Amino acid sequence: MKLDLNLLRVFDAIYTARNVSRAADALDLTQPAVSQGLTRLRNLMGDPLFVRAAGGVAPTARAQRMAPAVHDALRALESAVQDSSGFDPALAERVFRLHMTDIGEDQFLPRLITTVRLRAPRTRIETMRVSLADLGSAMDQGRVDLAFGFLPGLKSMRSAILFQDRYIILMRKGHPFARRHGARLRAPDAIQALDFITVRTHAYTRAALEALSAADRVRVTTEHFMALPALIEATDLAVIIPRNIALSFAPRGRYAIIEADLPRREFDVGIHWSHRYDKDPANRWLRGVALELYRDA
Repeated sequence: MKLDLNLLRVFDAIYTARNVSRAADALDLTQPAVSQGLTRLRNLMGDPLFVRAAGGVAPTARAQRMAPAVHDALRALESAVQDSSGFDPALAERVFRLHMTDIGEDQFLPRLITTVRLRAPRTRIETMRVSLADLGSAMDQGRVDLAFGFLPGLKSMRSAILFQDRYIILMRKGHPFARRHGARLRAPDAIQALDFITVRTHAYTRAALEALSAADRVRVTTEHFMALPALIEATDLAVIIPRNIALSFAPRGRYAIIEADLPRREFDVGIHWSHRYDKDPANRWLRGVALELYRDA
């Protein structure tokens, strides 16, 4: 069986977008051209590959089995070409895929996108959230270029520190606890007098309370950091969060930052990448941009 590389690109784009029109946009082709390519591929494979579904198409079992190998092969070819030709950001056309949480998008993305658009206007950035258990293999396979954040579980990845941070307690400025203790809490057992919000996607929040014998003080659990400002401003609840996140909330309301002797409160925030892409010109360029932005800051 002889496969045209362009047909594999069509397959990969449709599998990723789950929609023929969006795949055509991603490939900068017309929808009829993508549909014709899919028809040729279906005939070659003897399988429909994609069937109609709500909002677009869904892959068949055959397509599900093909997808990882096709994607990895295309990325390997792309990487090989870039290695031999270098990476010219002014002319490059590629997608950078970044692992970020919701708060990561809030902290990192605006500054990074502004700079990338100026220097590499034909590139695109996509953010995604991959479970920590799968993140290492996703970067090894080229499905994720860089991961941003505090990710101590990525032991086999290469990394560089962007900045250092520490955990603090955040509450509304008029909270009776803040008026009584000021900006520094020196008696850890005083934490047991507070009621807390925890963030389900951030394990440290609950682990710190458990270490301080205050796990029973949790009153609200939310999925994301971005729900916190409104909750804190409207209640007497407190939350343990990184100081940089607390500072980003400061312009949006009236909050008190309490420094406390929390367990393992200091940590490094960085970028992480696979050793397989350590010398990849495009990956190196994007890492350099990220490091430059935070070095300058």
